[in-house]
Amino acid sequence: MGGTRSPVRRRSAVTAPEARITDHGPQTTNHPRSIPVTTQERIAELHTLKNLARQGPDPQATERQHGRGKLTAHERIELLLDKGSFQEIEALRRHRAEGFGLEKKRYHSDGVVIGWGTVHGRTVFVYAHDFRIFGGALGEAHAAKIHKLMDLAGAAGAPLVSLNDGAGARIQEGVTALAGYGGIFQRNTRNSGVIPQISVMLGPCAGGAAYSPALTDFVFMVRETSQMFITGPDVVQAVTGEAVTMDGLGGADVHASVSGVAGFAYDDEESCIEDVRYLLSLLPQNNREVAPVSPSADPADRSNEALLDLVPADPNQAYDMRAVIAEVVDDGDYFEVHSTWATNIICAFARLDGHVVGIVANQPSSFAGVLDIHASEKAARFVTTCDSFNIPLVTLVDVPGFLPGVDQEHGGIIRHGAKLLYAYCNATVPRISLVVRKAYGGAYIVMDSRSIGTDVSLAWPTNEIAVMGAEGAANVIFRREINASDDPDATRAQKIKEYKSELMHPYYAAERGLVDDVIDPRDTRSVLISTLSMLRTKHADLPSRKHGNPPA
Repeated sequence: MGGTRSPVRRRSAVTAPEARITDHGPQTTNHPRSIPVTTQERIAELHTLKNLARQGPDPQATERQHGRGKLTAHERIELLLDKGSFQEIEALRRHRAEGFGLEKKRYHSDGVVIGWGTVHGRTVFVYAHDFRIFGGALGEAHAAKIHKLMDLAGAAGAPLVSLNDGAGARIQEGVTALAGYGGIFQRNTRNSGVIPQISVMLGPCAGGAAYSPALTDFVFMVRETSQMFITGPDVVQAVTGEAVTMDGLGGADVHASVSGVAGFAYDDEESCIEDVRYLLSLLPQNNREVAPVSPSADPADRSNEALLDLVPADPNQAYDMRAVIAEVVDDGDYFEVHSTWATNIICAFARLDGHVVGIVANQPSSFAGVLDIHASEKAARFVTTCDSFNIPLVTLVDVPGFLPGVDQEHGGIIRHGAKLLYAYCNATVPRISLVVRKAYGGAYIVMDSRSIGTDVSLAWPTNEIAVMGAEGAANVIFRREINASDDPDATRAQKIKEYKSELMHPYYAAERGLVDDVIDPRDTRSVLISTLSMLRTKHADLPSRKHGNPPA
């Protein structure tokens, strides 16, 4: 931005109506004055216009925004981008709509700030709704600016971040505003899997506006200030009789813990945007590149002695898989997605020897780590995202099976479980699976087993890979013998022991080539790093097709 000095006014032989710069832009009055004629005057006028556009329609609007605990569009962009790197475009654009008083409110920028800059030195495109202007509502000119930026991001092959704080479609502009959303949705879809798209919710997002974030790769929300819903609380109450607050209907915690729409929830904008910057450091610029490597001082051959105590040998004893992940990855640092939704499975980005990996892991401390509808959806989406952006996958397996129950079956566990199966089978990035402890039934197959294409399948000597647990298997196979026995309990115990010794010993799968190696848990980090290094030049092609047809 330039300075703030006013245009220099000079007398001239030629006079014209005065060009008065207001918060609506240059307008004519009947007061005669000289038209600026020098370059310096024109430059000063330009700086004044741009400053007016940045300041918003009036100081009170900025005060009201701050009073809600929210930053302005430019303040948010400055937090996101490297200092001094923002290049704004179309700051002077204004709408041309008429009717309902719009012709009297032609604010520069039209309620959205667009441009590009850098995050950690790499180009990022960004647009931010300006709630001070029409409540951030989208009109024709507003949408056209976003369309242009999205096209630029796709052409340049750089991430796109949207800072959302808008009231939906601009009602006064009618169907042209709705068509603007259609153009955004189309570009979201066209850029999907091509460039990273991140939506940061920093205010209300209602109606059709909620679909654009849902089409992007990651959604961030801030508690108490951001909400997302298709129909607001008033409509819900009018139609269904249910009384609910905006946060209760579509607040950050609702979408981060219940619906799964948001991957991240924060208490304030600053920490939210800081984590957006961190996520960008873990992602490539586009689908033709790999994520940036960050050299680590954590030795690649560091022994994982702590794993011997972290994971109990008893398959029925709970433990926190997060502790296992922290022990193995560089400096114990990982970035979890959807940490409060579908907590029986963990999806996280981390680094191994400086290289970014995506980690999918069952969580025994939550529902014993079973796969259910939400866990399958969560992991499938994450696997697909990693595959889209060339991020290798490491799967840590400790799964007792799929969650049984009428609700799960009627809710479509078959369809949703198949989503995860499809995502793994379709992934061409390097893939390593490690059976940490137990792996039973179809859930073992789904968790990137050797039979569905993982590149290298590993296991610890505590592993139990089988169709089901020994107790259940013995009850099925030896039911008649157990029932006919004079001492059913003793017979059952004996048959369970037999089944374990025959089919569930740690080397059964290895003997049949379903596990490539059984490793010492203390060597986990070094084996994963060396295996990923070997797979770094992997190349795999999918069949020639328009696209697959994944389970709904």
